Amino acid sequence: MIQTLRVATYNIHKGFSFFKRRMVIHELREKLRALNADLVFLQEVHGHHEHHAARFEDWPEEPQYEFLADAVWHDFAYGKNAVYDAGHHGNAILSRFPIARWDNQDVSSHRFERRGLLHCEFDLPGWPQALHCVCVHLGLLARGRSSQIERLRQRIERLVPAAAPLIVAGDFNDWHWRHKATQELAHPLDMHEVFELVNGMPARSFPAALPLFRLDRIYVRGFKVNHAHVHHGRGWARVSDHAVLTTTLVRL
Repeated sequence: MIQTLRVATYNIHKGFSFFKRRMVIHELREKLRALNADLVFLQEVHGHHEHHAARFEDWPEEPQYEFLADAVWHDFAYGKNAVYDAGHHGNAILSRFPIARWDNQDVSSHRFERRGLLHCEFDLPGWPQALHCVCVHLGLLARGRSSQIERLRQRIERLVPAAAPLIVAGDFNDWHWRHKATQELAHPLDMHEVFELVNGMPARSFPAALPLFRLDRIYVRGFKVNHAHVHHGRGWARVSDHAVLTTTLVRL
């Protein structure tokens, strides 16, 4: 029976380095593999982009989420959020376990910033309830974020049983010093942010070279947190503007 999960969340910046100077999707895949995560929550993932494919000789033929999953994560889901003439991008979840059901809810607050909630369910052997996972990338403006958090809370209350294990992870863009996502989402749903449990504060995750801002989060319910770590520094800064967060969770 599976009792322990290793989880990662990462804004991959569409496969480009900071300031989009270099295409780094191949290097990024190797770094993701080294994390040895069971579930990977990804934001800013290209599903398709004609211009990049024409410009870069080694641009993957398959969508970025399939390229990153490769032979390591045997199942994946992709929520298409932003659609434009050249292609589209959104959130993705890569998984070592089969995804039983998934859905992507549009929570965009305006037409210039498309956002969605990618919700996956897993029927894990021996678990009395399905595991629910939601990958998020919230808006840049505070008013829009509050509306998106409210819609996320409503979705969880409507679709996730109170006794079911739950993981909500991604880029919350929560710049507020009072960590409004924790107040408006986690507290009403009896969830906990893993770095708050371990270190008393969400992790500094942006920019990756020298993190100052606590933008990325992993909220959980129904788990004990054994470990939480921020992967940052020069090597990670080469492949995205955000740091990677990982945590080891034990089912209660």
